[in-house]
Amino acid sequence: MGWQGRDPSTDFRGGGLISLENLLFFAKTYPKPFQRLLQKQQGDRSMWEYPFAIAGVNITFMLIQMLDLRSAKPSTIAGVVFLKMLAGDEWAFDFLYCIAFEVMDAQWLAMRASYMDFNAVLKSTRAQLEKELLIEEISRVEDLPAYGLLCQ
Repeated sequence: MGWQGRDPSTDFRGGGLISLENLLFFAKTYPKPFQRLLQKQQGDRSMWEYPFAIAGVNITFMLIQMLDLRSAKPSTIAGVVFLKMLAGDEWAFDFLYCIAFEVMDAQWLAMRASYMDFNAVLKSTRAQLEKELLIEEISRVEDLPAYGLLCQ
């Protein structure tokens, strides 16, 4: 699944237990897209692919930072917008995580990335998500343009 060592618990330091919960939510809620990404079944893949599970942990950590969720009150516009979404849907973070994983994989393919490009791909993923969260008509995670990636 793409862990760094024999004991996967050591890989959660960046994203914490929520990153495991996010992976489980993705697997249970969207099993086909989850398996497609896990098995790297789409696109012209690199010889040195990203490790799936570690990518998931990093996506959780990236979202927490992007949305400024460790603060009592988010200081980013994306974080403020997201809190409004969360008020209407307690699963908004989990759904956003699934979308972020799809966006990250799409960016990976578009950039023809290899393992050493992972941070650049994650940065590009964050920029796209921030841009989509700031679209005026967006009030739910399901309204994000990238949500369509989950339905392929």
